[in-house]
Amino acid sequence: MTANGRTSTAPDVADVVALGESMVTFLPSRPGRLADVPSFDRAIGGAESNVACVLAAAGHSVRWVGRVGADGFGDHLVEAIGGYGVDVRAVRRDPARPTGIYFRTAGDRATDAHEVAYYRAGSAASAMSVGTMDLDAIRSGRILHLSGITPALSADCLGLTRELTARRPGRPLVSFDVNHRPGLWRDAGHGHGPEVLLELARGADLVFVGDDEARDAWGLDGPEAVRAALPEPELLVVKQGATGATAFHGAPGPSGADQVTSVPALHVDVVAAVGAGDAFAAGFLSATLRDLPVRDRLRHGHLMAAAALTVPGDLATPPARDHADRLAALDDTAWGRLRLGPGWTQDGERPGDRTGEGADEEVRTP
Repeated sequence: MTANGRTSTAPDVADVVALGESMVTFLPSRPGRLADVPSFDRAIGGAESNVACVLAAAGHSVRWVGRVGADGFGDHLVEAIGGYGVDVRAVRRDPARPTGIYFRTAGDRATDAHEVAYYRAGSAASAMSVGTMDLDAIRSGRILHLSGITPALSADCLGLTRELTARRPGRPLVSFDVNHRPGLWRDAGHGHGPEVLLELARGADLVFVGDDEARDAWGLDGPEAVRAALPEPELLVVKQGATGATAFHGAPGPSGADQVTSVPALHVDVVAAVGAGDAFAAGFLSATLRDLPVRDRLRHGHLMAAAALTVPGDLATPPARDHADRLAALDDTAWGRLRLGPGWTQDGERPGDRTGEGADEEVRTP
C-alpha cells in the first residue's frame, strides 16, 4: 500500500523518477503583449516533467510523479507526458483542486517585454505531501530528480522535498536543480527561498545551479564560490550560460580540493531561449546513467540544451544516441568549432559528421 492508502501500480525500478508540478501552457499565436494576443496554442510545461520527457525520448525508463486535477487539463497533461513514453501511473488526481495553467508571451524570457501569467495558486500540485504521495514509487528509481520549484508551492510540498533530500541509507541518487523562482517564494509565506534552497541542495547528491541564480539567491560570484557554499553534494554542476558549465566532482585530494571539469557551451543558432536548462539536466543525467566521464556528461548536457534552443517550444526531439556520442567524443578543437542550428538533431549522417574528424562545423539553417 502507498502512504495515502492506495496500491501502487508503478514498476519496481526506473532509471529516473522525476517529481514535480506540470502545468498546461498556453503559447501565443503571435508576438506581442498578452493583452493583444488573440489566441493561444496549448502545450505542457513543468521543469521536472520536461526532464522526464526528454529522458524518455532518449530511451530511458522514466516515471513522472505529480498531482493534477480531476479535470480536462489534468487529462491532457497525463496523456501528453505519457505520450513521450513516460510512466505516469503514479500520478495522483485531486477532485478538489484544479490543474495549474499559465500563459506566456512569445519573446525571450530574459527580456523585460516577456510576460508570464500563472494560475497555479491552490493547484492540485500544491497539495503534494508526504501523506498524499506514493513514496515507494517516488524512491523507486536509480535517480530521483527534484527541483527548487516544488518546495515553493506550499508548506506541504516543502515538507515532502525535505523528506526526499534527507540523507538516509538506501535512497536513490538525488538530483536537485535549484531553479530559483523569486516570484513563487515571494508569495509562499512558508520560508525564505534562498535559505531553503541552500538547505535542500546540501542534502542532494547531484546539484544543478546557474551562476546567475546563485548570484541572485545567495550573492555568490563564480563556480568556486558556489562550491565553497555547497561542499556536500558529490557532484555540483554550475551552468554559466553561453560560456559553458563547470562540474566539481570526485573525492577531494590531499589538498582538500576536488576535481574540476569545465566544458564550453556550443555555438547555437537560437530559435527560442526556453527549455535549455531542463534539457541540459536531462542530457547530463542520461550520461550519468551510462556512467560516462564527467566531461562527456557535460557535453551531453550541452547537446540536449542545443536541441531545445533550436526549436520554438520547451521540448525537442533529442539527437540519436550514436549521433550525440560522436559529437561528445570530438577533440577540444573540433568541439569548439561546432555550430548547431534548426534541424541538427535529424542530421546524424551528413558528410563530415561520420567520424567527427575534420568537420569545421555542424549547422543547418532553414
